[in-house]
Amino acid sequence: MASAKEFLRQYNLKPKQSLAQNFLVDEAHLARIAAAATLTKEDIVLEIGPGPGTLTDHLAAQAGRVIAVELDNRLIEPLQQRFAEQPHVTILHGDILELAPGALVGQAVGDERRETGETDETIRKSQPAVRPIAQGAELLLSSYPLSSYKVVANLPYYITSAVLRHLLEAEVPPTVIVVLVQKEVAERICAGPGKLSLLAVSVQFYAQPTLVHQVPAGAFYPPPKVDSAVLRLDCYPAPVVADVAPEEFFRVVRAGFSQKRKQLGNTLSTGLHLSKADAVALLTAAHIDPKRRAETLTLEEWGLLCRLWLARSNESSL
Repeated sequence: MASAKEFLRQYNLKPKQSLAQNFLVDEAHLARIAAAATLTKEDIVLEIGPGPGTLTDHLAAQAGRVIAVELDNRLIEPLQQRFAEQPHVTILHGDILELAPGALVGQAVGDERRETGETDETIRKSQPAVRPIAQGAELLLSSYPLSSYKVVANLPYYITSAVLRHLLEAEVPPTVIVVLVQKEVAERICAGPGKLSLLAVSVQFYAQPTLVHQVPAGAFYPPPKVDSAVLRLDCYPAPVVADVAPEEFFRVVRAGFSQKRKQLGNTLSTGLHLSKADAVALLTAAHIDPKRRAETLTLEEWGLLCRLWLARSNESSL
């Protein structure tokens, strides 16, 4: 297994600053990231941003199938050469934010089944069709239940929130997500009531977060300016707050966090276009002190608040 620096040197490549490329080069930390995903030969892994492929090496040794999506087109051919003798590893060029993750996995494994001689008709009969990933193409599910795939990624800091939201809200979300992110972001996501943020609520609505371990800046090439952390998300089969549509839930949550240093009586009044009296009455009905701030509410309290708001909105529209 060539190291990250050896790989880059071999192909005369340098990390792209415009893509915020900071490649993890410490083998011990690479091994710990792969271990955090608790992989078996039954697992399909979607890797986002394989870079020089050093983490991919660890994933390929443990998982039954690896689909690695890389945005930097300079790396595609070198990565394909690196894994040419490992047919269970697929290297794809693309932007994960423009792809449906579950369908992407289904297409890759469906292609593998065709290579073994199965026809499209046989594949269609074994699994139903899923939403296309791009340009209206008809994509097929694999022989694996798509609910079983996992995601492992070393994410550029600037797209962390967008990628997590994209994965958690996917039509077919992964069961487990293991990501290397900025340490402060991982700590924010794992925070409890009293220190909750909009990001934390947005993640905890869909998954149970765990901060696995910290990774110092010196473990990367080039080293970033801050330390990182490995975050594991165990995705729930359904959002943790039941009987509330996500868009309605987050409309209330965003209203609450719109002016996070202000009391909820004020923020909900502004964010939900209510009179101050109506906002206070709504909070009182939910047994929430109007003087509390958004970061102190539990997800269950946000859910109750949302259900009461929807009920009152429906009553007023009659």
